[in-house]
Amino acid sequence: MLRTPSGGAGSSGAAGAEGRLVSIGTVLNLLREEFPEVTISKIRFLESEGLVEPRRTPSGYRKFSTQDVERLGYVLRMQRDHYLPLKVIREQLDALARGERVQLPAPAQPRDALDLVEGLDGPGAADGSPTGPEGPTATRIGREELLATAGVTEDELAEWESYGLLVPHPDGGFDADAATVARLVADLGGFGLEPRHLRAIKAAADREAGLIEQVIAPLRRHRNPQTRAHAEATARELAGLSVRLHAALVRAALRPHGQ
Repeated sequence: MLRTPSGGAGSSGAAGAEGRLVSIGTVLNLLREEFPEVTISKIRFLESEGLVEPRRTPSGYRKFSTQDVERLGYVLRMQRDHYLPLKVIREQLDALARGERVQLPAPAQPRDALDLVEGLDGPGAADGSPTGPEGPTATRIGREELLATAGVTEDELAEWESYGLLVPHPDGGFDADAATVARLVADLGGFGLEPRHLRAIKAAADREAGLIEQVIAPLRRHRNPQTRAHAEATARELAGLSVRLHAALVRAALRPHGQ
């Protein structure tokens, strides 16, 4: 049986599945005692990421073992309590399966969860680091630092602000993500795409953010402080999925018909 620290199998209700295979609906009920925010879509996503491998019936239905439920409980616990990226959790599970000890980090503060974007393609995203090697590590950067980091001029930055692509805080500073946005806007400009052309992308991003806010709003209102803190990690995970979907849709739209 898989050894899972920070609560073990019992805390996620896995004991009820001992010695038999259960459906995804039963797994959901077993996990919800500890993880009220978990959904079937979440379980399927973790399966697609290789965190669990349920058996399949001849008709294609998923069947989960006790160990599968324990693994899911461990993954959800590491995300909730330590805000670990899936890559790290997968490595921990592999180590546990080999009988090795796993050193857990100290419980993270809610703000740390904002740095975790699962599934994003780019430096620092896949391994859970806040930014790429070229990006700033602070959560807020000044105007001069942004200009230097992105390698753009004051006139370019002012134009991008006028189109809403970059929005400074009242104190004149920017979020750390602003440097990435500025570099991408500049790169797109090299292909002849002007800021006015990018307003549609910004509007789409705002709509996606609104959808994510709708999903996590119940978590933020939850009475359990850990659940409320987990809302930010959930927002990042949804953001990563949204970006992946957007990229796949763009690739599909650009693919010539019949290919």
